[in-house]
Parts: sequence; C-alpha cells; structure tokens
Amino acid sequence: MAGKYFNQWQIGDTIVHDIRRSVTETDNLLFSVMTHNPQPLHIDAEAAKASEFGQILVNGTFTFALMVGLSVGDTTLGTLVANLGYDKLIMPKPVFIGDTLRAETEVIGLKESKSRPDAGVVTFLHRCLNQRDEVVCSCERAALLKKAPADI
Repeated sequence: MAGKYFNQWQIGDTIVHDIRRSVTETDNLLFSVMTHNPQPLHIDAEAAKASEFGQILVNGTFTFALMVGLSVGDTTLGTLVANLGYDKLIMPKPVFIGDTLRAETEVIGLKESKSRPDAGVVTFLHRCLNQRDEVVCSCERAALLKKAPADI
C-alpha cells in the first residue's frame, strides 16, 4: 500500500509526485465526449484555431482529474475512506495538447474525526504544473483517511 494513514501525516509534508503525463489529443477528445462537453474550444480544431488561443484547449476537468489522479498513489491509496470535498479550484494557465503535466501535494490541514475515532481528515493542497513549471491547476482536497492499525 502506497498511501499514508491519517496519523502518518504532518502539516507541511510535501510530495513531488514522480508520475508525469503528456496530454494527447485522444485524452482530451475522449474525456470531453465521455462527459458530454461539446465546447468547441476542446473538440473543434477550426473553432479553436480562430480563438484567442489559436489551438485546442485541454478540457479543464480533465486537467483537474489528472492532477488528483497523479497524487493518489502517494497520498491516499489504500487508506482513503472518502473524499469529502474539493475547494478553491483554480486554473490560472491554459493546458494544450502535448503539454506534460506533473503534480505536487502539500498537507495544509489535519483534523481528528469526531464521529469516527479510527479516522481523520487530511486537507491536501494539490498543484499541477506544466513542462515550464507553470501552475495550470490547483485545489484543496479534504480526505477522510483511516488511522494506522496498532501493529504499524
């Protein structure tokens, strides 16, 4: 199991996730179609070319989902009870086909669960960066995590 238990985290813990992902045209098109998002900026090369960006923009919800997904193996894999919410989602820079994205995570909050003595809430600040080290997406994620068993 790669994730950490609630009581193994400290505020300020920071992880630079190893996995990187270059976004393909197929990624963007399939994600847009699967989520019924007909925005021409995502799926119509001619419309996108005529926009201020001059090219197809990657669907922002794909970028968000990829950022969270890149973090799971190092943060909550095997220890998650539930994601409780996402907050302060921003996308300060556009993502284009061919951009290579990576993620970083910082622990910004820890709170014991009042209703579950075997769990606690970790608040993560996730950041997604492109190949130029520009932040293209960030958010806070509140995750209810199990506490480590007594034998660990």
